[in-house]
Amino acid sequence: MANEAPAVDYRALLEEERSSLAEQLSELGFDATGAGRFSYDSNFADSSQVTAERGEVEALVGELRSTLSEVERALEKLSAGRYGICERCGEPINPARLEAMPAVKFCIVCAAKR
Repeated sequence: MANEAPAVDYRALLEEERSSLAEQLSELGFDATGAGRFSYDSNFADSSQVTAERGEVEALVGELRSTLSEVERALEKLSAGRYGICERCGEPINPARLEAMPAVKFCIVCAAKR
């Protein structure tokens, strides 16, 4: 009797990640496109701390938007039947790698060359 691993629902993984990213952006006061504004107390005595916090939030929002964009792209590739193919070499990406990082664009060999 063959020991087969259960099939992974990559669409569900990607949609779950998309939902999580959108929720994180929302908690920071931004929508999924990154539009919005985090409010700061203009009367706060330490303006350098406010500036530092604003920079941290803006960096985090940029990172979240970038990851969300990669997830959206992976969902498009899934719909088009091109999901799981390395964008550099054209070889299939290992299913374990896809399960760990559903929006990954490169196989492990090509990712190591970057």
